[in-house]
Amino acid sequence: MTLSIYVDGSGGENSGYGYFVKETGESFYEKKHGITNNQAEYLGIISVLKKFTQSNDDITIYSDSKNTVSQLNHEFAINSEPLRDLARDSWTLMKTIPNLKLVWIPRAQNLAGKMLGS
Repeated sequence: MTLSIYVDGSGGENSGYGYFVKETGESFYEKKHGITNNQAEYLGIISVLKKFTQSNDDITIYSDSKNTVSQLNHEFAINSEPLRDLARDSWTLMKTIPNLKLVWIPRAQNLAGKMLGS
């Protein structure tokens, strides 16, 4: 099966993160106080990776965070130690999903943002 999974996260006062699976309608959202926008985006991706560990599906994760996607695709450097830790966790989990792509999309196309109300 091919899965298109949209992730979104937001920091600040009403912080949290989640994902939406286009093909199944499954969604997940968790409030988490005291995190930045970048941390929320990473945690959204990590929640997908944990859910689909060892999956043989073709999975594409879509995020509107150019920074996070570019860092995880080894295109941007990571200058923050907390984000480096989240990236290491992500890369470890990414290795467990053989058919995985991580793609940046414009905010207006992010179904998770619409579904999660962020």
